[in-house]
Amino acid sequence: MARILIVSTSADDMNGHKTGLWFEEFAAPYNLFKDAGHEVTVTSIKGGDVPIDKASIVKEILPKFQDARRALHDTKALAEVDPSSFDAVYFPGGHGAVVDFPNNPQVAGAIEAVIKKDGIVASVCHGPAAFAHVMIDGKPFVSGRQINGFTDEEEKSTGLEDKVPFLLETTLRGEGATFLTSDAGKEFAVIDGNVVTGQNPASSEAVAKLVLAKLATQA
Repeated sequence: MARILIVSTSADDMNGHKTGLWFEEFAAPYNLFKDAGHEVTVTSIKGGDVPIDKASIVKEILPKFQDARRALHDTKALAEVDPSSFDAVYFPGGHGAVVDFPNNPQVAGAIEAVIKKDGIVASVCHGPAAFAHVMIDGKPFVSGRQINGFTDEEEKSTGLEDKVPFLLETTLRGEGATFLTSDAGKEFAVIDGNVVTGQNPASSEAVAKLVLAKLATQA
């Protein structure tokens, strides 16, 4: 059994646009991790009840995600846990992630703590905003890595291009990432060493399955 840390945004506003966590990006991996028998700890940047982007609440999927929804109530703050005690850390997205993941010492510290113990760092959609500006051993965390996330094309299609503080793809490419993309809205996940990333909400389960497969090789 592995220990998996999930870190959610706590931001509910992005330049006047109400936002938060994209629910499926948390719930689908949460279920897969739990069903595989792993210990899952759910945290958020500030702790407490996690704000969920209302656009991500689809009534049809709620029945199978009731446990996941309950796990988002009264979360621990990321600063309250020791990331080095986990085998993997996973950052789901939602536009809230571009607000409170970047330039966050606790986020950067969690990434560094897990990757330096040969653990897995995973993320999906806007979640890789956690990687922006993270420096490890003097160079950007994403430099030379094959990763992906919500593409500039996908961001422009949301109509929120003027609300986001930065374009994820452009930013991570600028820090040296080899940013791989697929068709907008289609499932696409990438693994490079111990780093797993997915392009969009449709990629949430694919990311979780890659994490589980990688954990199985490390057992």
